[in-house]
Amino acid sequence: MQRRSPALLTTTALLLAAALLMGGAAARAQQSPSARSLLLDPSNPEWSRPSPPVWYARFETSKGDFVVRCVRAHGPNGSDRFYNLIRLGYYDDARFHRVLPRYIVQWGLSGDPAVNEAWLHAAFEDDPKYGSNVRGTLAFARDTVPGTSNTQLYVNLRDNTRNDTNPFAVFGQVISGMEVLDSLYSGYGEKSGSGVRQRRQGKIVAGGNAYLDSEFPRLGHLIRAVVIDEPTGE
Repeated sequence: MQRRSPALLTTTALLLAAALLMGGAAARAQQSPSARSLLLDPSNPEWSRPSPPVWYARFETSKGDFVVRCVRAHGPNGSDRFYNLIRLGYYDDARFHRVLPRYIVQWGLSGDPAVNEAWLHAAFEDDPKYGSNVRGTLAFARDTVPGTSNTQLYVNLRDNTRNDTNPFAVFGQVISGMEVLDSLYSGYGEKSGSGVRQRRQGKIVAGGNAYLDSEFPRLGHLIRAVVIDEPTGE
């Protein structure tokens, strides 16, 4: 039998170790240079593709999956932005940074600080106010200042019709998996991120997942979001 040299054995061991490190969550976090380049360039035309008139997406989370149905006519600008953020992987490996029981779940800040910085001023034009904030509906979070919708969304965990006085364009609905959103850890309340209007999200923007995982380790994880065909039996 041929004896392998110590150098070859060492090289083989290093390659095996590297392969193991690439498995599981680490592999999901890896992005090709072209994918990362796209995430760092919100001006790329790829982010401006129109969404279908009616479309669906599945969100895989650390608590299970939920599915949303979106209608472009109810908020064209928001629908297009949401569609492309999902399609191009912006929400992958994010955190549900704001979970208020019997109120809302909010997410949309990237786990990568460089991506957050790139998107900081990439707001889109407001859609006209539409719909009602009943349980399971979703819309983009925004400041009271016009033109501040960007990447963050919220889902209503209950009927929050008192918020119908605000100019939100409700364009989506969770059609399955609301129990997943109900089960997300909510013990941090506003401490782990707060809302857009409170303007206290600087540490998430600057620190990304490293900050959230260190300070708020029990937050739910958004593993992956994908556009899907219309579900059957939902």
